[in-house]
Amino acid sequence: MNRISPFSAALAAGAASAFAFEPFGWWPLMILALAVLCEAVSRAGSLKRSLIIGWLFGLGQFCIGLNWIATAFTFQAAMPAWLGWIAVVLLSLYLAIYPAMAAGLAWRFGEKRRLALALALAGGWAISEWLRATMFTGFSWNPIGVTLANTPLIGGSRLIGTYGLSALVALIGGSLWLASRRDWRAPAAVAVACLLLWAAPSPREVPPALAPGPRIPNAPPDEDPGGSVLMRRIRIVQPNIGQQDKWRPGFEDEAYRRLESLTMKGQPVQRLIFWPEAAVTDPLEDGRVGADRYIAEERLRATRTLGSEDLLLTGALSFTSRDGMKVDGATNSVYALEPLGRIVGRYDKAHLVPYGEYLPMRPVLSAIGLSRLAPGDLDFNAGPGPRTIQLPGEWGKVGFQLCYEIIFSGQVVDRRDRPDFIFNPSNDAWFGRWGPPQHLAQARLRAAEEGLPVIRSTPTGISALIDPHGAIVQSVPWRTAGTIDAPLPNPLGPTLFARLGNLIPLALGFLLLIVAIALDRRARYRAI
Repeated sequence: MNRISPFSAALAAGAASAFAFEPFGWWPLMILALAVLCEAVSRAGSLKRSLIIGWLFGLGQFCIGLNWIATAFTFQAAMPAWLGWIAVVLLSLYLAIYPAMAAGLAWRFGEKRRLALALALAGGWAISEWLRATMFTGFSWNPIGVTLANTPLIGGSRLIGTYGLSALVALIGGSLWLASRRDWRAPAAVAVACLLLWAAPSPREVPPALAPGPRIPNAPPDEDPGGSVLMRRIRIVQPNIGQQDKWRPGFEDEAYRRLESLTMKGQPVQRLIFWPEAAVTDPLEDGRVGADRYIAEERLRATRTLGSEDLLLTGALSFTSRDGMKVDGATNSVYALEPLGRIVGRYDKAHLVPYGEYLPMRPVLSAIGLSRLAPGDLDFNAGPGPRTIQLPGEWGKVGFQLCYEIIFSGQVVDRRDRPDFIFNPSNDAWFGRWGPPQHLAQARLRAAEEGLPVIRSTPTGISALIDPHGAIVQSVPWRTAGTIDAPLPNPLGPTLFARLGNLIPLALGFLLLIVAIALDRRARYRAI
């Protein structure tokens, strides 16, 4: 790096690190990139220069890794497609502030000692990613810990969470940098920590929390503690409906035809059926006077292919009205429906997407011609947060996370009422080729963290059944119509992360910073 500017090296390393995420998944690139970042920060010479180096690293990573956001603008006729690339750059300019924080902390507390620099970078990274997930409604897409999803270390998330894994990735990168300087003690310690995380036992499977009701034979059977045989077969439906068609006038009948043909496919056994986000494009509830008959017909249409023992979980919309006449708002919801359209549960999305589901500063932005990316000018109302619903019969309890809500580590489960599995309907048809596999990787981290199966159903993919260890049991490829038929995995007992949440990675981050400060002060004292 002697002949290369630290600024150029940081920007190039950040851009290269984006390929450590899906759809490429070249995870060693992230470790190499962070080693380059450590070297660049060590040569910064001032706090200001170290902040710029970290910011350039983040700018390169986010501009490349978030390119899928530009694709979303191609589906909105009210805004030019080129505006999508401006949005990617503007968002990246902001998100890069958080790696800059970590780099600044690394230089401030590691100026005199390399080990302190590596520790401070790892601790600062965990804390800054948590801040990125919480500030200004949060956008925690692609924390660097998710690059470990395809390695045995994914299981470590049940102990230290995703942001703890991010600290570990930064530690490994720092250790590689130290090893290049012939300092072998820290790399050996990090290797031992990785082995301990990999070998840590996971909680045992537990029987689901079932509602009272009959038990129906099924093969292969699961048995509850009382010896009853449980019927827990599921079907995940992916109809391959692109965003260009979803809201097209007259396409509703074709959408129903695809959903219904995939739902009816196969043997008529009792199933829990999953449809994607907003699979039903007309509202299933409407607060306006006189809408009851129309709404009842829509529910009947959604459930007309269900068997007598089936249950459907589907994304849909609902309308609200203050005066019983005018629609004042809408919710992006998930409904649990029995045959004949009876609602047995509902969840309203709580973490709404700015510019996608509501338009911030609407009076100002509307005046200059901007609108939401999603069709329509009506903003969505936010729900109260994670919710668990007891399903009838042998299905147990389900928690919901709608679309990108699943990316927020530590915020996906009602901890007072732990579910048996999480349903994550999504519409990834917006997000080109890069977005869907990145989304799936983050859902795998939520499954491993919480010890809960995660079920994803999307219009165009990637739909998947994820076991409570974060492994993909089955999936339907991108832009393919298909179904997944499988037994629903049992949950694990509550993991350490499920009990304590992000207190663990935050405590780890501050501990690493404290050790770095102590080492730095010791080095300064010796220099006096």
